[in-house]
Amino acid sequence: ILSGISMAGHHVGVGSSYAAFLAPLGHITGRLHAIGNQGLRELAGEAGRTMILVCAHAGIETGEDGPTHADPQCLQLLQDNFPRGTLVTLTPWEPQEIPVLLSAALRRRPAVIAVFVTRPSKEVLDRGALGLAPVAQVTSGVYALRRAKATSAGTVVLQGSEVAYAFVQGALPRLVAAGIDLDAFYVASAELFDALPPDEQNTLLPEMVRSRAMGITGFTLPTLWRWISSDRGRAASMHPFEAGAFLGSGQADQVLTQAGLDGESQYQRIVRFVRGETQ
Repeated sequence: ILSGISMAGHHVGVGSSYAAFLAPLGHITGRLHAIGNQGLRELAGEAGRTMILVCAHAGIETGEDGPTHADPQCLQLLQDNFPRGTLVTLTPWEPQEIPVLLSAALRRRPAVIAVFVTRPSKEVLDRGALGLAPVAQVTSGVYALRRAKATSAGTVVLQGSEVAYAFVQGALPRLVAAGIDLDAFYVASAELFDALPPDEQNTLLPEMVRSRAMGITGFTLPTLWRWISSDRGRAASMHPFEAGAFLGSGQADQVLTQAGLDGESQYQRIVRFVRGETQ
């Protein structure tokens, strides 16, 4: 129904459900909608008629509903799984990024936009006071969330609301207190980053930086692979399935701790990484 509404050309169809269910089930409709848009473009030269999938309650913070609903796998089902330009995934980490990202995605007129948003209420942070990049930088898809003030001790690439909040509010203050100055990048949309010219991509996140970085994601490990290019960085990277099991049921902070993605766990892993210790 929503695909048909969008294809009529007068409205944008928007559907929302748990990301655990909407990502796999919406894949079918999204694929057919993208095929229809391709035909429209080839036959009539028209721009895309966008449908939006709001993949809500995304990630492991939906812990009260157990592992059936708190799903880290949802992003991997859609990201990099459609012809380039037909689908855009958005993974904002805090509320201010959502309208800016959505506007940037709509300007590209893809067939499908999939927005991944978390379940718990989130504090709107004063990014300037925390030394974080202004929200406008999110439109590049990948951006430097924080730059080291002097010589960087290392680089961390983040993706996912829960791990970004844990980093900013938990790990980062401890790292600063310990004198460990880091560069931190955030991945808000792989597809918006892909839409940039190659030179601009390399300026934003150079290959040299990727080769020396570790990652932290609230989604599955393969969603980090393109951002972390070294074996050492990948071995040090943190993700929900590190223990080789689905996570249990509980409040968001409890499940985050079980996954080893809370601020304290991030701090300990980052310290070992920048010191060159074996994980």
